[in-house]
Amino acid sequence: MPARPKILALLALAAGLGAAGCGRENYALSAETDESTYREGQQLNRQGRTQEALAAYLKVIALRGDQAPESHLEVGLIYLEHIRDPIAAIYYFRRYLELEPNSRQAVYVRGLIDTAKRDFARTLPGQPLENQAVRLNQADDFERLQRENEDLRAEIAALQAGGAAAPAPHVAGDEPAPAQNIPAPMFVSPVSQAPAPAPAAEARSPITPAPMEAGSAAPLDDASPAAAPQAASARSHPVVRGDTLYSLAQRYYGNRSKWRDIYAANRDKLPSPETPLKIGMDLRIP
Repeated sequence: MPARPKILALLALAAGLGAAGCGRENYALSAETDESTYREGQQLNRQGRTQEALAAYLKVIALRGDQAPESHLEVGLIYLEHIRDPIAAIYYFRRYLELEPNSRQAVYVRGLIDTAKRDFARTLPGQPLENQAVRLNQADDFERLQRENEDLRAEIAALQAGGAAAPAPHVAGDEPAPAQNIPAPMFVSPVSQAPAPAPAAEARSPITPAPMEAGSAAPLDDASPAAAPQAASARSHPVVRGDTLYSLAQRYYGNRSKWRDIYAANRDKLPSPETPLKIGMDLRIP
């Protein structure tokens, strides 16, 4: 009968497909550690041939896919300990945890992930936010030093033009390094403190005042009877950060050379031109 050979052929085909399916199931259920390629990778790893061992483990992963957790773990170890690629190591460690989340080695593998993260962090620029703050502070310092440099240049020019050894001004709140051949600038302490009384020997400044200009207040000695009227009519200026005798003279008189007038009016607070200004100190502006 013509139908009978067709039936026999279909039965044979079904049997062949069933046998093939059983073969795939048996392959999938076989232990990963029994794979010859996996054992070869272990042997190569023990011999120190890590690149060849890596190729063997990756071959097992390609053949078994999600049923190769141990190969994922071995590949992660090679990337972490030998190739020094923490990102690749983290990937394979996480794949192992996805395949074996409840294994005995899960805690160990999580620790390996933390180690790989620390190794990767060491390759990054240290503390980028703090570095940003440092760069901002450096920019502020550069601007301050540039401003002080300009002031020092102006004072050098004034000294060369007048020939007088005028002291450098004191800047409230800053502390630049002293320039050569020029008296070091003195600075105001950030904490307001009352100035110590001047000794009797220092009551008079050894510096001879420059010739007075028209309309300027003459520097008076403490014992002068005209000192009291001058103090009564003087304006008061509280010292703030950045103030100097020069800047105050420029502000109130439009002439930096009149710093001597302010100094003379405040001899009770400034025994000498080198006495540092203090933030909060009230200066008389004649």
